[in-house]
Amino acid sequence: MTLPVLIALVSGSLLGIVIGAIPGLGPGVAIAILLPVTFSLDPLSGITLLMGVYAGAWYGGAIPAILMNTPGTGVSVLTTYDGYPMTRAGQPQRALSLAYASSFFGGTFSVLVLAFMAPLLASFAKQFGAADMAMAALLAMVLVVTAHRGAQLATAAMLGLGLFLSTIGLEGAYGSPRYTFDSTWLMGGIPLISIILGLFAMSQAFTLIASPDVKKDVPAEVSQGLFSGFKEVLKYPRTLFRSSSFGVSMGILPGVGEFLAQFFSYSSAKRNSKTPDQFGKGAPEGIIASEASNNAVPAAALVPLLALGIPGEVLTAMMLAVFTIHNVDPGPTLFSENGAFVSGLYLSLFMMNFVIVAILIVATRWISLVTRVSDRLLGIAILCFAMAGTYSANYRLTDALLAAAFGLLGFALRRAQVPMVPIILGLVLGPILETRIRQALGGSNGDFTIFVERPISLVMLIIMVLLIGASIFNFRKKA
Repeated sequence: MTLPVLIALVSGSLLGIVIGAIPGLGPGVAIAILLPVTFSLDPLSGITLLMGVYAGAWYGGAIPAILMNTPGTGVSVLTTYDGYPMTRAGQPQRALSLAYASSFFGGTFSVLVLAFMAPLLASFAKQFGAADMAMAALLAMVLVVTAHRGAQLATAAMLGLGLFLSTIGLEGAYGSPRYTFDSTWLMGGIPLISIILGLFAMSQAFTLIASPDVKKDVPAEVSQGLFSGFKEVLKYPRTLFRSSSFGVSMGILPGVGEFLAQFFSYSSAKRNSKTPDQFGKGAPEGIIASEASNNAVPAAALVPLLALGIPGEVLTAMMLAVFTIHNVDPGPTLFSENGAFVSGLYLSLFMMNFVIVAILIVATRWISLVTRVSDRLLGIAILCFAMAGTYSANYRLTDALLAAAFGLLGFALRRAQVPMVPIILGLVLGPILETRIRQALGGSNGDFTIFVERPISLVMLIIMVLLIGASIFNFRKKA
């Protein structure tokens, strides 16, 4: 209830809604730009601000999806299937209300699961040795690669690039320079801020600037009366609970996230519906399945980060940077050493859903107008903010130039439809993997059998082999 946390809660939620309502942006851009700002805040305010943007964007993405048949964020695609037909039928308020109510239930449900599961997983993680943590980091990487079906080779290559970038600078054990080429500005490694802002903010800015300047559609008019959905969703308790459960389970798994959660939720809702023929024509269950599942992911994605200190996707990787800057170590010891922070985070995430829904009910009519902002104007604004944010992090021109270089790389990867998220995960998980492998081998006098002698490590190794084997089998089957 301190003022900085409340300001971060409200401003992050509002910004997230607005960002989500602008087609083509998504929370990654806003979080990347805000990352340098959070370094001057206390850890709880910084994480609350970023989580507000993360959660708010998934709520806001439903606005253009329902009113204009244009997904505000990538995870709002399935919302268009039934949301826009309902708008065409003259019921935009009903569609939006169902989306907000479903999102609210999914979001609050995932916070409760986080509060229950993270301490349990952290207690279990206290049994983890260095070999187990190394295998956990490696398992996260394997899950990321195998989750990108159809692009697994490209994903593995980008993950490898991220791992390589993580080795640049002074090596941790002996202080030996690696790949610095006698450049003093590379001794500290490539700044995470530069890579994040380049790959996600600047590349998006270049994409928007390069896009044709077309006239955007005017969103459908929205009047008041956005409370009805909160009563209507209760008519579909199974769909609501099942979809939220899919979102939570997929959010916890590294590299899976909202897309797979939505796909399973929507398919399951259609399969179990009494009126499956209505899906794609304005079925309430379709909106509920899509929105409840994707909004259950953000809080659930924090479970592996808080309990193990291992981020499962790019947005939690950015949040790990906030922990690192403030010398807060996520993992098993977080709950015993920073109990006030953890309980404050739970309450902030819980309150966030109420704040976001309150903003949407009052201001949807005006927020929908941001969908008409020019792409090129938006791109120029993002580029300016990203450059300023990169330079202000360390006040070094080299950081800004690096960000611009990674921005061009990200722009090329976007055009080639190559996933960029694995680069960030490789960059963040690389040092964790290297440090834990060193510790494990140091404790075993260089004996690699340490990774199969420990039961936890062995189980994770078997899971990795099965995942890789299944991917190879599916690849050969399609070939």
